[in-house]
Amino acid sequence: MSMRFPTATWPETRKVLGRHLRQVPGALSQFIFSIVLLGVGAVANIWIPIQLGRIVDVVISEASTSLVRISIELVIAALVAAIFSAWGFFVLSRLTERVIANLRENMVGTALGLPVHRVEDAGTGDLVSRSTDDVAELSAAVTETVPILANSGFAIVTTALALIALDWQFLLVVVAALPIYVIAARRYLRVAPGRYAAERASMADRARRVLEAIRGRATVRAFGMEKDMHNRIHAASWDVVEHGYSARRTMFVLQLWMTSVEFVLLTVGLIVGFITVQTGSLTVGAVTAAMLMLIRLRGPLMGLMRVLDTVQSGYASLARIVGVVINPPQPTKPAGAPPKEGHVEVSEVSFSYGEGWAVEDVSVTIKPGETVAVVGASGAGKTTVAALLAGLRVPDSGSVTVDGVEVTTLSDAERVARLALVSQEVHVFSGTLREDLSLAKPDATDEEMLAVLKRVHADWFDHLVDGLDTVVGAQGLQLDPVAAQQLALARMLLLDPKVVVMDEATAEAGSQGAQALQDAAEELTRGRAALVVAHRLDQASRADEILVMDNGRVVERGTHEQLLESEGRYRHLWTAWQRGRE
Repeated sequence: MSMRFPTATWPETRKVLGRHLRQVPGALSQFIFSIVLLGVGAVANIWIPIQLGRIVDVVISEASTSLVRISIELVIAALVAAIFSAWGFFVLSRLTERVIANLRENMVGTALGLPVHRVEDAGTGDLVSRSTDDVAELSAAVTETVPILANSGFAIVTTALALIALDWQFLLVVVAALPIYVIAARRYLRVAPGRYAAERASMADRARRVLEAIRGRATVRAFGMEKDMHNRIHAASWDVVEHGYSARRTMFVLQLWMTSVEFVLLTVGLIVGFITVQTGSLTVGAVTAAMLMLIRLRGPLMGLMRVLDTVQSGYASLARIVGVVINPPQPTKPAGAPPKEGHVEVSEVSFSYGEGWAVEDVSVTIKPGETVAVVGASGAGKTTVAALLAGLRVPDSGSVTVDGVEVTTLSDAERVARLALVSQEVHVFSGTLREDLSLAKPDATDEEMLAVLKRVHADWFDHLVDGLDTVVGAQGLQLDPVAAQQLALARMLLLDPKVVVMDEATAEAGSQGAQALQDAAEELTRGRAALVVAHRLDQASRADEILVMDNGRVVERGTHEQLLESEGRYRHLWTAWQRGRE
């Protein structure tokens, strides 16, 4: 059963953000400085309608006050507002972006340090979605909303203060509009977080479905499940549409509330303005300035409400990111494993993904230097056995030990020294060939690297002009599947584990260079305890013991000759495979 990573609560999110904020040198002083700059810019911005009101009074009274001087003051106010607001936005945005960058690094580091079985249980789609979609959504939200939130917040506060300073009766405008604004915001915030969180979760589910279909494409085709997988992806995609529509509908309702707030602001403002002019409390110019402030307030109010949509989506992403880092994995203490020998014991292991047993009551012993092959039809449980031995899954019952210690209790150093998994899906890291190989052994010499490349029969290396300095990966030379697998096997030779788990690691053996790849795999398993999930029966035939699996159980076991003599399932598989080759 899939166990997604949790979504952090607001106190947890606030705690993590506070920790990252403290990690930025001078964060508090930068924040205060940005607030001061934005405050000065907001005050200068309010001075603009006041100057326009003064112009109205000058024109009405035909006073001798120079319009040129007022115009100059108006231009100065506009320049000060623009300069200080932009300066404040820059300082605040730089600070928030640094915090987001630290949070992103923290999440990636935490994800890399998570126990592999924890990632597998949660589903790689969930982690991929949080690492890509949610990080991108959060970064976009910060970039888009920080300037608008700062500008809108200061504009609303300074406008309210300026109106009250003109005449206390303008307090009625605030009193009349504020309750409607609060009700609208509360109604929105009551339903919006859940709807946006559901939208992000549905996106994660869609990513998981797509990844499952891509990674399991061979199984999907083998069992004719194309239509079923298409329907699952369609259903997951439609869930995204429905949740997205629900979230946008919430924003539409909020827009209706904001129209009501705007109507109340202008109506009450006009009434108060009329009364103050009639009583002589304010001049026509002052009231004009007040109404201009209210009209100008429409932009910040609407801007603030509009970005709430982005803020909610960004917060949903932030909560999902913090959900990964809120409880970082504690370093596994050394289990006190004895010197590495490579003795493997799988004892009466059973495991379920939630619906029936994937493997049931499986036992196998692999001594140092022995190779055990696992064969069977797709879905028989072969890969699950490999995952249990590699520590990718925790058995529901039974035990999996290497050198007498449970695999899942080994520390990273103990596990790396003993155990390595090579699968069909290998990755060529971007960088030079030397950097790629040194991931397995940072202190490896060029001679050692050249030696392991020779041992895996990487003849293509001889044609590289730059040798170990050749840039490979996404930004360099694109290695074909056989070469990429040989590179992965060379890394394993540098790592030199005592136990090797090979899950269809030679699946490219049907392509050009098949024999070289097969020889490389045999070079890796030589002298080591090896569990090989074999898709080619000629590979299995050379193993010291063969396990034949069906429906999660071991139905036959023995050497190649013993299983042929028994005339059981393995012999039928071998006969069918030989006939297929012919």
